[in-house]
Amino acid sequence: MGSVKEYFTNLGSGIASLVKGMSVTGKEFVTPKITEQYPDNRDNLPVADRFRAILTLKYDDQGNHKCIACGTCERVCPNGTINLDIKQVETWDGKKKKKLDNYYYDLGSCTFCQLCVTNCPTDALEFSNDFEQAVFTRKVLVKKLNYLPEKEEPKPTPEQIAKMQAEKEAKIAAAKAAAAAKKAAQEAGGAPAAEADPLAGIELSEAQKKALAAAAADPAKLEKVRAAIIKAAQARAAK
Repeated sequence: MGSVKEYFTNLGSGIASLVKGMSVTGKEFVTPKITEQYPDNRDNLPVADRFRAILTLKYDDQGNHKCIACGTCERVCPNGTINLDIKQVETWDGKKKKKLDNYYYDLGSCTFCQLCVTNCPTDALEFSNDFEQAVFTRKVLVKKLNYLPEKEEPKPTPEQIAKMQAEKEAKIAAAKAAAAAKKAAQEAGGAPAAEADPLAGIELSEAQKKALAAAAADPAKLEKVRAAIIKAAQARAAK
């Protein structure tokens, strides 16, 4: 008797399971079909904005990028995907400046972690969502991101040249005046040179020398720098 009851119980559960499965299958007959027509619809294919496909260097309408060749992206990359060639150039005012020569990016080893983008101090990088990057050879995945020719350093304007020349002449004149005053004080046999010029007896650091040279064209600023140096020297002597 028990076996007959168990038989019909199992039969009922089997039929219920079959009906449940057929109901799921039946719904698929009336569900609207969704078929991607790729690559025919590549022009209007929806791709998520946050999808990361390939690293790019941002260019503006004039063909300029904001990369300052600091090397931060290269240092933070966890697997050496980015390699920069950096060169030193001299600006019109005689200063040295780092400039980007080549920006190489290996898409094949990129993990799309976006550390390069988030750590860039000038917001010069971004990931595009162009997912069509399949190629037949691996070497094609190494891309040069600065694909436009690097522009030359801008030439100085007449106003900048005049200002630089005036600052240079002012420094020379101030140095000559200081030397003449020191010589006159020594020849007069009056006060010692250290008293005639309090800075004469102070050993200046490189930073202090640069501060004096930078303030040479501005007498008020020069006096403040001199006073600060003398005060610091007196504080050291008091110790």
